[in-house]
Amino acid sequence: MLAIIDYRAGNQTSVKRALDHLGVPASVTADPGELTRAEGLIFPGVGAAGQAMGVLKSAGLDKTIRELTRAGRPLLGICLGCQIMLERSEENETETLGLLPGETVRFGEDLLDFDHRPIRIPHMGWNTVRFVKKSPLWEGLKPSDQFYFVHSYHPSPGPGLALGRTWHGRDFCSVYGREGLWALQFHPEKSGPPGLRILRNFYAYCREGAKNAQ
Repeated sequence: MLAIIDYRAGNQTSVKRALDHLGVPASVTADPGELTRAEGLIFPGVGAAGQAMGVLKSAGLDKTIRELTRAGRPLLGICLGCQIMLERSEENETETLGLLPGETVRFGEDLLDFDHRPIRIPHMGWNTVRFVKKSPLWEGLKPSDQFYFVHSYHPSPGPGLALGRTWHGRDFCSVYGREGLWALQFHPEKSGPPGLRILRNFYAYCREGAKNAQ
């Protein structure tokens, strides 16, 4: 079973619906015991970094997430969940979870598109991801696949952590992580078949890990 971390930051329901569509058992929960029993965690979210971290800390979920990832529990961060897996966010000047090194930064106001016009912020709509490192998440995907983005800030992780990159006025990291700990700036649950494939790949990875641990 997968546990979708409930920290009142939005889009838990859409992630649950996507997993239901795939036939993947999942629950939306803030219960530390249920999170501990899950084969893998999904860390979703929309909203602001400061507010989200306040909820996580008040519920003690920041400590639970750190403990479980240190113990090797697979985790997939989505959008805001992706951003606050790093050490700091420029949004609300927030100290974030620090699961991996790096910070979240805002798109510059001076960026231009390919026609030399100012880009729109937030970055909203469909875009591609250039896979720069191998990952179990990519199995069955094509370079032409598109994913759905909605964000004004983007991750800037430490060296060697970028797994995918996207262009929006500049080249930015849209996927980062290491084995079993991944973060997506886009919304796989809103990205049609390619996004569903990523969720299926993550579940397969979690299942395999749980089987090997028995």
